[in-house]
Amino acid sequence: MAINQKVLMSGTQYFSDAFAINPLMDSSVAIDAQKAAAEHAAIKTAFETAGIEVIQVDPPVNCQDGVYTANWGLCRNGKIIPSVLPNKRDKEMPYARQVLGDLGLEIIEPPRLPFSGQGDALPCGKWLFAGSGYRTDWRMHAFIQEQLGFEVVALQTVPQLRDGQPVTNAVTGWPDSFFYDIDLALAVISPELIAWCPEAFLPHSQEVIRQLPIEKIEVSYEEAVQGFACNLVSTGETVIMSSHAPRLQAALEAKGLKTITPEVTELLKGGGYIRCVSLTIA
Repeated sequence: MAINQKVLMSGTQYFSDAFAINPLMDSSVAIDAQKAAAEHAAIKTAFETAGIEVIQVDPPVNCQDGVYTANWGLCRNGKIIPSVLPNKRDKEMPYARQVLGDLGLEIIEPPRLPFSGQGDALPCGKWLFAGSGYRTDWRMHAFIQEQLGFEVVALQTVPQLRDGQPVTNAVTGWPDSFFYDIDLALAVISPELIAWCPEAFLPHSQEVIRQLPIEKIEVSYEEAVQGFACNLVSTGETVIMSSHAPRLQAALEAKGLKTITPEVTELLKGGGYIRCVSLTIA
């Protein structure tokens, strides 16, 4: 079954990490804007090579994270639940709603609870792998299940710790995790296959995933953290993924999947990668 056949992308014109709203961002590290734009274009080309239709829109003006369209909502069967994002991303959402509505999607108004869209909610056939605790309030799970018809698999990744205590982000005031969105810890390759990093999840969530009747590829903590291995887009036949996750790439190719590995260095400075810059519409 083909997945991720049509995605929405914006652009890098306003991309920066001026406000460090996640643990991966460092506002003291300069971003090469020209290189970021080239990376974004290379990802788009990789998608199109894989047969994915890309809808390109302008990014929201003066929004540092507007390139990460995966966080604009969650779509299924022509309906979309818009996201409720951290404070520094609030002004993206009116623009995102306008774009999504113009595409003919039926907008379902969410409760005013944190929700990180597809970044934290990954469809996998009848299931939806949904994060909680950081960018998505667990109470959103029931709403998503009711409105979009998924069977929600509720998961939580490991928290960011300092001196053994959970860290609260100084900008957003929200709890932090290196795997703040679940798409940094788990990837849907097809409705029958996922890749996941066990060490990224709390013990209860590890057990939930292990018990699911679905084929799984385990990703090392090293490749998940240093190579952003799980932050990928798959059509079910071709996987657009990190160029720094050789073990996962080999495991996918051993299963007969094609891989395309665009180089990404600048976009990850904002805390995002290949999955993050695309929102699946169909």
